[in-house]
Amino acid sequence: MNHDDITMQAAAFDAIGEKYDEAFADKRAQVEATRWLAERLGPGDRVLDVGCGSGIPTAKLLTEAGLAVHGIDISKEMLRLAQRNAPGATYEQVDLLHFSPEPGSFGGVAAFFSLLMLRRSEIPEALRTIARALRPGGHFAFSMVEGDFDWFEVPFLGQPLRVSAYPRAELASVLRGAGFEILAVEVVDFPSGDYVERQLYHRCRVG
Repeated sequence: MNHDDITMQAAAFDAIGEKYDEAFADKRAQVEATRWLAERLGPGDRVLDVGCGSGIPTAKLLTEAGLAVHGIDISKEMLRLAQRNAPGATYEQVDLLHFSPEPGSFGGVAAFFSLLMLRRSEIPEALRTIARALRPGGHFAFSMVEGDFDWFEVPFLGQPLRVSAYPRAELASVLRGAGFEILAVEVVDFPSGDYVERQLYHRCRVG
């Protein structure tokens, strides 16, 4: 993402703020995926929450599980909410493509609906960044919306956002190409306005 892209996407989420959690109150699948990740880590393990948003539910659940959580997000307002909702984590305002963690420095990574804010051309590199950040055998909980579009503008809670998505088989290929073994995929049909959004929750491990 270039500076203008980041500014545009961040401004949208700054404006959305707490409306996001109000509109998406049913996060059962995300809660289950977060618990799956926590169960594979030991006390004090470092976990990266990519696009941590308001901190609910992921950062909150992971910190309550005794893990050392580092949340990153491009939205200053979302980070403010995260610091309120999950104060046990640390936070950083940064885009994943400009984030440079030490190789192998995290035992787990969560990225729920954050990489869809990138162009398709950027998603493989973002996944490789995550793979490098994980220690060998580290686990990755990852969700995307299923679709076939690239940097497509959509209205989202009154704000314009640009998003990307892959068909399920193509997304699986992109994950494997970045170095991930896909352990399981949960498919969730989520009602969203006048249509049903198909969400893909991947449970992965890096070699």
